[in-house]
Amino acid sequence: MPPTIALSASSSFSLVSSSSSSHNKATAFSRATRTDPFPTTFPNALRFSDHRLRRLPMISAAVSIEKETPEAERPDTFLRESSSSSSVRARFEKMIRDAQDSVCRAIEAADGGAQFKEDVWSRPGGGGGISRVLQDGAVWEKAGVNVSVVYGVMPPEAYRAAKAASADQKPGPVPFFAAGISSVLHPKNPFAPTLHFNYRYFETDAPQDVAGAPRQWWFGGGTDLTPAYIFEEDVKHFHSVQKSACDKFEPTFYPRFKKWCDDYFYIKHRGERRGLGGIFFDDLNDYDQEMLLSFATECANSVIPAYIPIIEKRKDTPFNDRHKAWQQLRRGRYVEFNLVYDRGTTFGLKTGGRIESILVSLPLTARWEYDHKPEEGSEEWKLLDACINPKEWIQCS
Repeated sequence: MPPTIALSASSSFSLVSSSSSSHNKATAFSRATRTDPFPTTFPNALRFSDHRLRRLPMISAAVSIEKETPEAERPDTFLRESSSSSSVRARFEKMIRDAQDSVCRAIEAADGGAQFKEDVWSRPGGGGGISRVLQDGAVWEKAGVNVSVVYGVMPPEAYRAAKAASADQKPGPVPFFAAGISSVLHPKNPFAPTLHFNYRYFETDAPQDVAGAPRQWWFGGGTDLTPAYIFEEDVKHFHSVQKSACDKFEPTFYPRFKKWCDDYFYIKHRGERRGLGGIFFDDLNDYDQEMLLSFATECANSVIPAYIPIIEKRKDTPFNDRHKAWQQLRRGRYVEFNLVYDRGTTFGLKTGGRIESILVSLPLTARWEYDHKPEEGSEEWKLLDACINPKEWIQCS
């Protein structure tokens, strides 16, 4: 079986390989009880812990995978030696690796003590990745920042998932290149919002059974905010930074990508959005390639100024058990979207991807209550109302 890729979690992006050896990957949800080695305050919470993902029933991969190879050191590049440093591939890789470094530095500085654990891996089919996770810090419950750069040949089902293509489209194996950065940041304080961002670049050659078809390329990504409580000044600041990044390139980008974000992060079975939005785009190739590379770079560089000032303002805000319980309920919604609807997560699970990277976006703890409804007019109700009825947080001229 040829190698494949995996995009991961809440559109968070992680890419892995696949080959001829059949392999199943496991996921596990560990119920937090008094005997749990990682107990939570709330007995009906679930804890998602990466190192225990192999305990419970297995999920069979739709395609077989090859095991990634751990590496002791980060390479200067995951590209082949013959690759030009001036290519879009090389410059995108440099951008995402620089962004990973800068975001991780900012996250560690905000925490004041905890540090990221780093795993470097390569794949025999080509490329590799760097996964970084910080858990149980002073500020962060869980923070993951991953980069991947892989290439090879993806099977037809992976191509359809990557492109959200119709099941009626049946291409043969497709040569591909894919690179991306993905991150989900879950703070401990209920008044500090969760952030997700993801920027990626794809190239595909013609499917092997479609002679003469041209090479295709596209960019995708976005940055979105998921608070448990609304502070309007925080949400407006966040959206203003997104709009500023967009306006440097195309004035229609922010309203277009803001609506796309609201529509994408919709939990159909709940009738509500996952959070308060941001920007989101995918399969973007209708502008100059250099312009879109610069745009993706600007968006990635905007993550720190959009988010860290909010964390610094809210990370030490006093809270009580009611606030924490509501945060856990909202994180339950986060889990529901990622495991049921997110293209990246479902793609990774179907193609037998690197499970630790695919599920890195899940919080350590989440909560479900039967038929929970916040009191109308409460701060919790205001958040839910904004998730059901998306708002325009800033004016678009």
